[in-house]
Amino acid sequence: MTAPSVTRPQARRVSASTFMLIAAWVVASLEGYDLAVYGVSVPAILGDPSLGIDKAEAGTIGSLVGIGMLIGAALAGALVHRTGPRRLLLVGTTVFSLGMAVCTFAGGVPSFGAGRLVVGLGLGVVLPTINAYVADLSEPGRRSRNIALIMSGYAVGALCSPLLGTALLPDVSYRRLYVIGVIPVFLAIPLVMRLPESPFHLSRTGWTAEARAVEEQLGLAPSDSSPTSDPGRRLGIGPLLTGGLAVSTVLFWSMSFCGLLLVFGISTWLPSIMQAAGFSLGSALLQTAAMWLGVGVGVGVGVGVGGRVADALGAKRVVVVAFLVGTLSLVAMSTRPPTPVMFVLMFISGFGFIGSQILGNAFIVTRYPDALRGNGLAWALSIGRFGAIAGPSLGAFVLNSGADIEWAFYAFAVPALIGAFAAGAVPRVRAVTA
Repeated sequence: MTAPSVTRPQARRVSASTFMLIAAWVVASLEGYDLAVYGVSVPAILGDPSLGIDKAEAGTIGSLVGIGMLIGAALAGALVHRTGPRRLLLVGTTVFSLGMAVCTFAGGVPSFGAGRLVVGLGLGVVLPTINAYVADLSEPGRRSRNIALIMSGYAVGALCSPLLGTALLPDVSYRRLYVIGVIPVFLAIPLVMRLPESPFHLSRTGWTAEARAVEEQLGLAPSDSSPTSDPGRRLGIGPLLTGGLAVSTVLFWSMSFCGLLLVFGISTWLPSIMQAAGFSLGSALLQTAAMWLGVGVGVGVGVGVGGRVADALGAKRVVVVAFLVGTLSLVAMSTRPPTPVMFVLMFISGFGFIGSQILGNAFIVTRYPDALRGNGLAWALSIGRFGAIAGPSLGAFVLNSGADIEWAFYAFAVPALIGAFAAGAVPRVRAVTA
């Protein structure tokens, strides 16, 4: 067996930790774009006779991404302790890029749905893995901050989708948006290949000297993992449900369900909901861009201020506030205020809609013991994928029901409120019992 690579050429030009954050940021930005592009393209897809997709089918296809992410997150939780997060990042990034390529050339509902399923599979592997990986390679006092930093890339990538949609649609085929999502992978994969493996994984699998080398390179304290630790028993879920962790684990699952329902439901249907509320396609896409800009600014503030607060006082308060902001913003938007006010509400709500899930990931990884960090986040996101499956279908149901458009906002406000209660109820995680 060949020893995992530790040092990389790029680390000579910039610090190893900075290079790690840059590479993770690039991968996260691709994730954000690939997730958000579907909602941006739905209005054009519904008008494409070659695909013949109606609103119900569009909701189902949106849910397929959640199904793929459920499977991918479960695989990540079961395999991360065996393969290491770096290999999973390589595989996941390749898979979701292949899915975008399938969508580019899809000729009907089955092939387009299959493409989005594959996208979801790759995203499901990458999202929990990259959060756990960054936490592994960060100093304890900077974990929340660094996770917030890389997830700002997620927001920037997602912001690019509506901006490109505004520039290209309806004059240019929506398929161009999917082509654009494939190209950057040729940058991301070489970056990931030059990253070191997690020192926790190296230590756990017997590569103690290599683990120490990575820790010295990044200025980290020696990890306390050992080759005899077994975070992978019962597919990695067993240790999460031991006496000291069970309540927190179930609440994390509930929080993740609500957060992912919001992310996928709103990202799939927001442009269509705004069109149904009387806005033009261009205005609806710009409002969607305002929401993702709010995510980026909110998470960016989390890096500069909120991340420090989360590291010092705990991430729970930040996550609860984010969910409540999302709830109040949805209720305010249901009143259909003037367009300038709606843009402001969209900007503010981005922190609540998506920021609650992004910062919730940081909350989870900072509450579990080091050896269970990857398992805990992967399984929270895996169970939460049921929310990702439900969100697009919920939006399609409301839009097809004939109810007033206000109910589309109320339908998502309720799970946002539940998510706030779940996050607020999480107790401090106690040590794992033997």
